[in-house]
Amino acid sequence: MKEAFAAALGAPVERAALLAGGASKEAWAVDSDGRELLIRRAAGGVIHQATLTLAQEFEVLTAAHEAGVKVPEPIAYLGEIEGREAFVMARIHGETIGRRIVKGPPTGLDRQLAEELAKIHAIPPARLPFLEAGDPIGRFYDELDSVSEPHPAIELGLHWVKDRLPTHREPVVAHGDWRIGNVAVDEEGIVAVLDWEFAHLADPVEDLAWPLVRAWRFGADERHLGGIGDVEPYVERYAELTGVEVTSEELLVWEVFGNVKWATGCLTQSRRHLNGQERSVELAVLGRLAAEMEYELLDLIDRAA
Repeated sequence: MKEAFAAALGAPVERAALLAGGASKEAWAVDSDGRELLIRRAAGGVIHQATLTLAQEFEVLTAAHEAGVKVPEPIAYLGEIEGREAFVMARIHGETIGRRIVKGPPTGLDRQLAEELAKIHAIPPARLPFLEAGDPIGRFYDELDSVSEPHPAIELGLHWVKDRLPTHREPVVAHGDWRIGNVAVDEEGIVAVLDWEFAHLADPVEDLAWPLVRAWRFGADERHLGGIGDVEPYVERYAELTGVEVTSEELLVWEVFGNVKWATGCLTQSRRHLNGQERSVELAVLGRLAAEMEYELLDLIDRAA
């Protein structure tokens, strides 16, 4: 890939290493002409039907950078490299592996998450006219139907959420995958916000509640907020900055919906393996993980009764 990257960058490439992780996008650490770069390149498929193109994702990254969000410096959209689109940004340093972060999260990370999220939600939607709101419930009914097998627990979760999801707020620019694992951190806290492929317009509480989902606690279940802290300081700081007040009942509805979304995403990912599109043990394992989210959403609904 060094030659292909060099041609796209218009500069010599001394090193190009494919980094681990990334279920739907490749991440390449590239050293070129004295610069530490990261090239984000499309992989074999997407997690959700509404995933942005790389060109759109680069534009969202650029808008976030303009708004003062801590993101890697966007450098250029590169078009297609060997048949798959890509863009390049500055390479940042920091920990991104959730299981490592929750073992010793930096002090104040909960408040920093709220502060960066407030900046994201302040981006004017008109700056990114290709972002859509749509019907989130209808979208996930369609995605679940695409799996072509029965999952009554997920259907129950969708039905339960549909009757309770608030609709009174104006949609904002949402990150779409706001959680530990999509922020790079060091001992001081957040270094950069990553992975903007699911950005869309949505109720701000959709983002706010996403890191409450058990899957994003990475085993530190006693810390409800992403395995790194309590929910209250995070929600209170977000409210201070945005004026958006949210009840525990509303957070619960979005947490149930979060489990629905990730269970469905795991199932659709596994189809890439099962249909031969991209044979991968990792994708096959994701399909098995859907049962964990099904159990969790049923337990949440039972506790809410």
